[in-house]
Amino acid sequence: MLTRKQLELLEFINTRLQRDGVPPSFDEMKEALDLRSKSGIHRLITALEERGFIRRLAHRARAIEIIKLPEAMEKKGFTPRVIEGDAPAPAPAAAQPVEAAHALELPVMGRIAAGTPIEAISEVSHTVAVPGSMLSGHGHHYALEVKGDSMIEAGINDGDVVVIREQTTAENGEIVVALVEGHEATLKRFRRKGSMIALEAANPAYETRVLPSDQVEVQGRLVGLIRSY
Repeated sequence: MLTRKQLELLEFINTRLQRDGVPPSFDEMKEALDLRSKSGIHRLITALEERGFIRRLAHRARAIEIIKLPEAMEKKGFTPRVIEGDAPAPAPAAAQPVEAAHALELPVMGRIAAGTPIEAISEVSHTVAVPGSMLSGHGHHYALEVKGDSMIEAGINDGDVVVIREQTTAENGEIVVALVEGHEATLKRFRRKGSMIALEAANPAYETRVLPSDQVEVQGRLVGLIRSY
């Protein structure tokens, strides 16, 4: 049996992972569960591991594999994922054997900055095979290689390949590809504040950029991540 808080944490991680393709940070878990400190989250994660719902992976900082969910949650549908960094991220491509019929080739449009914005990317450099289950809805998708570490606390590392669903709108809290002032592309968490847009990093070494809404164009939303080891 799980306590209410343990179940809430497991449900929150699973819901955010299915919605965003990238899991919540420890700060977001703490806020969602209304806890005063991250130590409470660490205790809940330890309890979930002891009860066999998750497993922490050796030699990877705070990496966690979700092994199972309570029966009530399993009925809603669940695919095991791997948490890298502060939160669960999709398992590396090498750890996800997928039948060819269920894999799609996506164009890799070059690099996207998770740090200081770099020039916008518009040319296909190569393609990457992506599990069909990683794609969100029926929209157009593409992939980008991450350069920089500003989203590291969201589980997105330098060198990762992110899968993006092309769209021009975003909800607060979603991680998006944003075109800044018409020529710089960056990967950040999106928040609208009146007539301004905040592009938030997930690394305390980087400041949040706040720009007039007419200087920021959403070009896609993060739906998946592929990592090679």
